[in-house]
Amino acid sequence: MEEKNYIEINKQSWNKKTDVHLTSDFYDLDGFLKGNTSLNDIEIKLLGDIKGKSILHLQCHFGQDTISLARLGANVTGVDLSDNAISKAKELAQKCNVNTKFICCNVYDLPKHLDERFDVVYTSYGTIGWLPDLDKWASLVSRFLKPSGKFVFVEFHPVVWMYDNTFTKVEYSYFNAGPIVETETGTYADRDAPIVDKTITWNHPTSEVLNSLIKNGLELNSFDEFNYSPYNCFRGAVEVGPKNIRSLRLAIKFHWFLL
Repeated sequence: MEEKNYIEINKQSWNKKTDVHLTSDFYDLDGFLKGNTSLNDIEIKLLGDIKGKSILHLQCHFGQDTISLARLGANVTGVDLSDNAISKAKELAQKCNVNTKFICCNVYDLPKHLDERFDVVYTSYGTIGWLPDLDKWASLVSRFLKPSGKFVFVEFHPVVWMYDNTFTKVEYSYFNAGPIVETETGTYADRDAPIVDKTITWNHPTSEVLNSLIKNGLELNSFDEFNYSPYNCFRGAVEVGPKNIRSLRLAIKFHWFLL
């Protein structure tokens, strides 16, 4: 029953998170409105020159990356489950005087709302854990890519999600052993935020991710791992440099670049 209701449960969670995230130091909205990018060096290098290219940004939250991509000259469409996040994304794009398109829907329902192909499909950081079926996800990536297009995927290493929320012990299986139901106070962007969220997520090992993409016709062009996170969103982490967060318990971040 929990899994059947996961879309509505997670939607409510992200609706609440959005209001907190907009005012958090983590997302630095003031700096973003002044022209700062939300993209990191790793994804910028992977994307390359995107001027004039069409990009589909899956699970875009309230649109900072979507707008950052548009600021680099791309024609970008952002998609997210949260109606609150999409509403804020549209407002933010107007404030930034950037022309972007936003669609509010569950990723799996995107074919009901969109019928075109893109030069690039992009998704990043903490996205696939909200999806139970990666084969279906990968089929959508393939469906919305042009024949010569590329998929750019930047994500935290799945070992991260084996730990409990305090990062003191291994609590969950590395493999997809079914839905993980949790209730947590605050968010990764503001641990002290006065919200309590119930969420339903899934762990996906590297093999499941890669095989789902390969099965659906994508060719692996590059696979890299890094010994840091650009975001201080895990407990017990230590910042050793700008956007270089490390911990003995903090797993590696990795990304895919596929053609």
